[in-house]
Amino acid sequence: MEGIILAGGKATRLGEAARGQPKALVPVCGHPLAEYQVSQLVRAGVERIIVSCTHGQESLFAAKLSGLGAQIVSVGEPEPLGRGGGLRYASGAREESGPLFAFNGDELHDVDLEALLDAHGRSNAAATIVVAPLVSQFGVVDLDADNRVAGFREAPTLPYWVNAGVYVLDEEAIERLPERGDHEQSTFPELAAEGKLAGFRHEGLWITVNTAKDLQRAEAYYTEHPDLRPTLARRR
Repeated sequence: MEGIILAGGKATRLGEAARGQPKALVPVCGHPLAEYQVSQLVRAGVERIIVSCTHGQESLFAAKLSGLGAQIVSVGEPEPLGRGGGLRYASGAREESGPLFAFNGDELHDVDLEALLDAHGRSNAAATIVVAPLVSQFGVVDLDADNRVAGFREAPTLPYWVNAGVYVLDEEAIERLPERGDHEQSTFPELAAEGKLAGFRHEGLWITVNTAKDLQRAEAYYTEHPDLRPTLARRR
């Protein structure tokens, strides 16, 4: 099975913390962010991973992600195509048909990919997206029927699910990806309207690395959980 990592992000909001690197190569506890994703895909049995990156960065990604147990194929976009367009363009480098994993390149998570693939196979859907609980960035105030303050809750989990940026895509979903633009605003809503989009609930680790604060959170998490860092030996 193959996988695609969308790694065209420029890390603008990370500022100096990115050290001028693409977002997917920003280090977390000494490992590039995408290295966590590659190692996770390898543990799920993926042997060939296509990295969709900015034109001119192909050799950089190939070098940084080599020696992790999978063939790395870097595909540079000739121009910015958006996430959906990047997925579609990168999918042209596949050597296999059938379902594939696709990751947004700025996500850190511990999704059970084998369980995800199994659920996708049983769903008969064209695509399955991982959804995570929405946690409020604010504390909330609970009011009773008389508008008396009943209590406070710090950063509670809200009764909603959000797209976690981890997918299994079948041939139909791949064929319907836009040439330019965001698949989350075109392909996925269309599939959902047709009953062809499934969700896979994940309540474990999920960190989107957009800001320096997100990066600090990721550093803290993997410092406390060193066993979850990439473990496959690199060839140096």
